[in-house]
Amino acid sequence: MPLNKDIKKVLVIGSGPIVIGQAAEFDYAGTQACRALKADGIEIVLVNSNPATIMTDNAMADHIYIEPLTLPTIKRIIEKEKPDSILSGFGGQTGLTLSMQLAKEGFLKEHNVRLLGASPETIDKAEDRQMFKDTMESIGQPCIPSKVVTTVEDALEFAEEITYPVIIRPAFTLGGTGGGIVDNREELMEVAANGLALSPITQILVEKSIAGWKEIEFEVIRDSKGNVITVCSMENFDPVGVHTGDSIVIAPAVTLSDKEYQMLRTAAINIIDALGVEGGCNCQFALHPTSFEYAVIEVNPRVSRSSALASKATGYPIAKVATKIAIGYTLDEIVNAVTGKTKACFEPTLDYCVVKFPRWPFDKFVYADNTLGTQMKATGEVMAIDNTFEGALMKAVRGCEIKLDSMIAPRIQKQSDAEIKKGVARTDDQRLFHICEALRRGIMTIDEIHEITTMDVFFLHKFQNIIDMEKELASAEKIDSDLYIRAKKMGFLDKTIEQLSGKDISDVKRLPVYKLSLIHI
Repeated sequence: MPLNKDIKKVLVIGSGPIVIGQAAEFDYAGTQACRALKADGIEIVLVNSNPATIMTDNAMADHIYIEPLTLPTIKRIIEKEKPDSILSGFGGQTGLTLSMQLAKEGFLKEHNVRLLGASPETIDKAEDRQMFKDTMESIGQPCIPSKVVTTVEDALEFAEEITYPVIIRPAFTLGGTGGGIVDNREELMEVAANGLALSPITQILVEKSIAGWKEIEFEVIRDSKGNVITVCSMENFDPVGVHTGDSIVIAPAVTLSDKEYQMLRTAAINIIDALGVEGGCNCQFALHPTSFEYAVIEVNPRVSRSSALASKATGYPIAKVATKIAIGYTLDEIVNAVTGKTKACFEPTLDYCVVKFPRWPFDKFVYADNTLGTQMKATGEVMAIDNTFEGALMKAVRGCEIKLDSMIAPRIQKQSDAEIKKGVARTDDQRLFHICEALRRGIMTIDEIHEITTMDVFFLHKFQNIIDMEKELASAEKIDSDLYIRAKKMGFLDKTIEQLSGKDISDVKRLPVYKLSLIHI
């Protein structure tokens, strides 16, 4: 259907300050949403407490309020501006939570304000842990054994029933805040109490840990007629147990068989249909590495961190399309902004490799705990594009501002073999470089590393390819054109080739220079 003529004035809730788990991706999404609304002549009221954003620029909205994102503030703005609709799915968890609170209090109904994109029932089904579990069970989607509790005592009782380790996931929080993996009663009491305190509805999910399974994401988009497409599949380099915001992510998913891919894609489509989401939705799955067993981890009924990655990776403007859907359009009516000819109902395809590399702040906070778990610690990320995984990874490492040009980390090179092995076993921000150093020294095999880390051997073989190229360059009598081109395609810089080989390459036939496909998100 075309534009809903009843929508004339929309309140857009921003994401507020940049915090761990919520950064510039929501500014990116909110800006797209404002532009999409403006294109259809809709009056925009924007509220965001962070003035250092693009979406608070005067050109983005008709009325801009740089005010605290609290219930009283939003209520006063609604009473003053009298919008007929509210767009909540573009301000991350902050916007979603505020909208839900307004809806549950009856404030939106009292002031004749409709919630666009996702209804309160849809948000509840996705965000409320018990309702989500019930919804998944009703459509036959497997969930991890879990229980929603509101007290530490109930959490202890269920944890002892399913046995440790267990994962604590607070409801309505961002970036896994307040959650984590616990291995015993003492840890559970501490994490559960913290999670309950941080959850706006004092609710946590206690679930059986399936650390070691693959973590797969699908970015899905649906319109009011029930048309659904999957925009992008993504695969985490780290297995389940590390927050997706702290994991290297590759798009598209590369280690899945066709049967596994189609199974999870179908599940994602069935989930967004069951929830009734109109717009973008992120579905996260855990897949057993040696069988077809899988489980639904969680679903975000909003534009998320992964949406920004999928959007930039594919060129499909998820936030813009989701906004158009929210105001009445269907996928077959929205023109693809990239092609200018095809419609948004066509699924994008990738014939290249996209790698997302997290940026952690541990170089600034040297005494902070750098172990990674279900609670996100990265403060940003870099996305790189190349024809190969090796090339994209090398670009991402160089673009991450960690003072490295390749997978060689001088500080780690100084460590003993025992320290390297310990680093491989430790889940932290340096593990990738410890793995590469272990392969470089030959002190661990790919199978041994796989046994310890449960990382897919595909990625470990890719690291081995980089190490093999380092050794080939170091042992080469001369750098001929063939070796040079192979090294370049694997992501090595000219200066790195010269450093490793000790030879001048000024006479070697060079490849054409292209712009670096690198985006900070």
